[in-house]
Amino acid sequence: MKPIKSTLFNMIFSLLAVAAASAFTLGYVYQMTKEPIAEAKNRKTLDAIREVVGSFDNDPFAEKTTITTPDGKYKLKLYPARENGTITAVAIETFSDGGFGGKVELIIGMLMDGTVTGYKVIEQKETPGLGSKIAEKKFAGQFVGLNAYQDQFKLQKDGGEIDAVTGATISSRAVVDAVQKAVQTYKKFNAGATGYEE
Repeated sequence: MKPIKSTLFNMIFSLLAVAAASAFTLGYVYQMTKEPIAEAKNRKTLDAIREVVGSFDNDPFAEKTTITTPDGKYKLKLYPARENGTITAVAIETFSDGGFGGKVELIIGMLMDGTVTGYKVIEQKETPGLGSKIAEKKFAGQFVGLNAYQDQFKLQKDGGEIDAVTGATISSRAVVDAVQKAVQTYKKFNAGATGYEE
C-alpha cells in the first residue's frame, strides 16, 4: 500500500477527521450519561431535603419554585414539605462562592416561622480534614434553632454567636453567607405570613 503523502492538505484533513470523531464520541458519551447523572443529583438533593426537614408526604420536586434573592442577583430553589396537604417546612437550595476551594452548595431546612431545622452540604471543595468540617454536626448544629426573624447569622469573629471551624474561617464564612442568602430570601418570599415585621 502506497503511503499517504505528507502535505498540508492531508495534515489538516487528518486533524479535522480526528477532531470530528472526538467530538462525536464526547457528544455520545454526554447524552448517555446526562440522565443518570441528573437522577443521581436529584436523589442526593431529595435525601438532603429529607434530612433537613424530616418527614413529608408530598413530592417536593413537583412543587419546587424559584425565589429571587432580595438584591435580585440570584435565584434559589425552594422545595415545600407537606404533611396532610399542609406545608410544614421548606428546604432551600443555596450557595456561596466564598469558600476556600470555591463554591459551597447546601440545602437548608426552615419551619414556616423561620426557624432553621438544619443544613446539609451537597457540594464543596474545601480542604479535607479542615474546611470540609463545615459538613460536620459540631459546626452545622449551631444553626439549628436559630430564627430568621430573631437571630443573627454571623460568626463570633464578626460579632455573632457561631463558632467557626478551627483553622477554617473562610469555609465557615462561606456557610454563613449561604445560610444568610437563604434566610433573607425566605423572609422576602414569606413576607407578612408570619406576623413579623422587618
